[in-house]
Amino acid sequence: MCWINVVLVVFGYVVSAWAVSTALLCAALVSMRVAAVRRRATAGADAAPRRRVWMQVLRGLLVAAAAIGSALGAAGDVSAEYHVLQPEGPDGCLAIVRESSFLSAGRGEVYTVSTAGPVGIVGWPSGSWTADDGYRPIAQGTYELRWGRSDGTLTVSGSEVNPVMDGLHNLNCN
Repeated sequence: MCWINVVLVVFGYVVSAWAVSTALLCAALVSMRVAAVRRRATAGADAAPRRRVWMQVLRGLLVAAAAIGSALGAAGDVSAEYHVLQPEGPDGCLAIVRESSFLSAGRGEVYTVSTAGPVGIVGWPSGSWTADDGYRPIAQGTYELRWGRSDGTLTVSGSEVNPVMDGLHNLNCN
């Protein structure tokens, strides 16, 4: 599910990729309905009914694939929390964290996105960590974010009871 890893930031707020794909799916369904109504209104002698059937089947398959993808993305994001970390880095660089947990395992990913304009998008995380007992270190405040002139460092830590593995991450918006 590659679009779970896509992070979209709009005016400093994180928008889940599955929500964007669901909105696009709804727009596609509305436009298909409008096209069908127009076709019926201007119904005349159709020279290629077989081609029209294949196009409808193809559209239906694409819509079904998009709907299934959106549903899987939403299901994978059910327990996730997104955090925009402060302070902001050089040239509008933001550190965005996605934390999730399932049963007794916690997981987090950090993304760096440049928001020189109102919108920023990134597809791959800069780093990730795991935590014991579903611990969410960012939500608990057990992290430190430092920025230098061109890059930053995120240190994620746990506790004796809830250790965090792979907690040191270099951040770079370039």
